[in-house]
Amino acid sequence: MKPDTTTAMHQLIRQIRAATPFDLAEARICDGPCNGCSLKLLDYLESELEGWQARLDQGVRPNFGDLSQLADSGRKIHRILQRNGLLDSAPTDPT
Repeated sequence: MKPDTTTAMHQLIRQIRAATPFDLAEARICDGPCNGCSLKLLDYLESELEGWQARLDQGVRPNFGDLSQLADSGRKIHRILQRNGLLDSAPTDPT
């Protein structure tokens, strides 16, 4: 049985957090080639995750579009972070 959208959103948030290096030092993030501002992308993704966590805590139920949008953002940002050399060489898709 597939999880409801609330459970799926919680799982997606956990997966994105596990695959994304939010704890990197700014000096490391802004060192080397830059194909999209990794710092701004990490800030954006963090705010999206925090926003969804707050909405879930308030009882808001996400729809499939919300899940899809967050998953797409996580995937795109993950690819950019890989290109910028901020992730391990092993491909880990956040979704």
